[in-house]
Amino acid sequence: MANRAPPFLADRETPSIARRHGMEQQLEEGTEGILAHILCTIPGPPVSADAHLCILLDSDGGGVDRVSLLPDALLRDIVSRLPIKDAARTAALSRRWRPIWLSTPLVLDDTHLLPAGRDEIPRHVEVAQSSAVAAAVSHILATHPGPFRCIRLACCHMDEDHGRVARWLQLLAVKGVQELFLINRCLSPFTITTHMPATFFSIATLTRLYLGFWRFPDTADLPRGAAFPHLRELGLCSVVIESRDMDFILARSPVLEILFLQGHMCPPLHLRLVSHSLRCVQIHWSHVETIAVVDAPCLERLILSGDWRKKGKGTRIKLAHAPVLRLFGYFEPEKHALHIGNTTIKAGTLMNASAMVPATKILALQVRFGVRNDAKMLPSFFRCFPNVERLHIYSKKTDEPTGKLNLKFWQEAGAIECVRSHINQLILHDFRGEKNELAFLKFFIESAQMLKNLVIVCAKGCFNSKAEVNSKLQTLFAGKKASKCCLPLVYESAFPEGGFPWNLQRASDFSRDDPFGFLALAGLGSWFY
Repeated sequence: MANRAPPFLADRETPSIARRHGMEQQLEEGTEGILAHILCTIPGPPVSADAHLCILLDSDGGGVDRVSLLPDALLRDIVSRLPIKDAARTAALSRRWRPIWLSTPLVLDDTHLLPAGRDEIPRHVEVAQSSAVAAAVSHILATHPGPFRCIRLACCHMDEDHGRVARWLQLLAVKGVQELFLINRCLSPFTITTHMPATFFSIATLTRLYLGFWRFPDTADLPRGAAFPHLRELGLCSVVIESRDMDFILARSPVLEILFLQGHMCPPLHLRLVSHSLRCVQIHWSHVETIAVVDAPCLERLILSGDWRKKGKGTRIKLAHAPVLRLFGYFEPEKHALHIGNTTIKAGTLMNASAMVPATKILALQVRFGVRNDAKMLPSFFRCFPNVERLHIYSKKTDEPTGKLNLKFWQEAGAIECVRSHINQLILHDFRGEKNELAFLKFFIESAQMLKNLVIVCAKGCFNSKAEVNSKLQTLFAGKKASKCCLPLVYESAFPEGGFPWNLQRASDFSRDDPFGFLALAGLGSWFY
C-alpha cells in the first residue's frame, strides 16, 4: 500500500451537513474509503479461502481413504487450516471425521461466510449480508466447544446490536481465544460513538488483539485484576482512546512486544511508553501530540509514518530511556520536535553524551531540502545518533522554497561522526535532481569514509530517460571521494512521488534487519546508472 493520506476523518457535524445538501453518496464513499485504508493494513487471515481438502484414494482403485487414516492430531491440524465452512463440512464426511471438527481449535474469518467467500475484507457489505454473517458467527461461537485459536470479524455492523457483541466476548473469554480481530463496520467512522464492551478485559488468553472503529471503554472503574497477561501484539485502528486508558493497557500487558496505532484522530494522544517488554512501536496517520519513551529498556524500533495535519504543531518525541533503540524513523524536521534526556534538539545545539542515542544503527528521515530551516536541523540531528550505519532520506517537495544550499553550507557544519566514520549505506528517495539534493549528496560522497552503497531512487515519471538522470549525477563522482569502494545505484520507483510501500507486518518482523530497506526497494523498476 502506498503511504498516502487516507480519507480525512471529519468532525461530528460533517455527516448531517452532507445529508442536508444531498451528498449521502459522497459520504458513503468516504466512509468506505476510510474502512478500506484501515482494513488493508491489518494482518491477513491465518487460513485461505483457496484451501481445500482432497481425499486421496489408492491408485489401484481399492477406494481406501488415506487421509482418514491419519492420527487425530494431524487431522485437527488439517481442519484448522480450512475456511470455516469447509472445516465444519468435514463432520459430514464419515463417522471418523465427526469429532475432529469439534475438537479442532477454531479459526473463524467472517469474510469466508460471505457469498463470495474470499480472503480480502470487502470495502462494502450490504446490511442484509452483515446481519446474516453476524447470525452465523453467533451460532458458530455458541456451538463450537473451543478452544478458539483465531477469530477475525470485520464484516459485521456491530453498532446495531451491542448486546450481541458483548455475548460474543463472553464466549470468547470462556473458550480461550488467542487472536482476536474485532473491526466494527460502523455506519459512519466520522462519528465513532459505540463503546467497546468492557467484557473484553476478561479475555486473559489473548496473545494478539486488533480493534477497529470503537470507542475504548473507560478503564477507571475496571477491577484491579483486569489484565492481558499473554498479550504480545496490540493494534488500535481508528479507536477513540484517552491517554490514561492507553497508560492502563500498557501497564496491564506485561509481555506486550508490538504496539500499532493507525488513524487515531481524537482526542489528541499523549503516549507514555513505560514497558519492560515493548520491542516495536508503529504510529501511522494518527494525531499523537507527544511520544515520551520514559522507560522502555527493550524498545528496538520506533516508527512514525504519515501525519494527517497539514499545518500546526507536530509530534514531540521525548527519548528518556531507550538503551537498545536500534531503528528510528520517519523523523520530519518540519513536523516533529526531538528531545533527548533534558536536551531539546535544535539547529546548532551543542551535543554531549546525554543528548545522544548510541544504539541506533538505522535512521529514516523526511526532509525538505528546499527549506533552509529543515536542512539546518540535519547536522544537529545526525550528531544525536553517532553510530548510524544505514540512512534513509526521503526528499520532500515543497512549493515554497526558502533558500538554496550549496556544498559550502554542509562543509561549514563541521565533522559529523556518523557521516564520517559509520554510515555505509545511504538511500535517497524521491530524487528530483534539484541543486539542494545534489549538494547534500556531494557532501556525503566527499565525507563518508565508510560509504559502500549509495542508492538513489527516482520517483516514477520524474525523469524521461537514463541520459537525463546521468546528466544530473555526472558531477557527483568526478572529484574528491572519501570512500574508494562506493557503489552508486540509481533506480526508478514503481510508485509516484511521495508514495512508498507500507506494510505493518514487515516493519514488525524482527527477522528483517532493515524494514525501511525492504520498503524502499520493493517494486523498484528500471536500473539507470
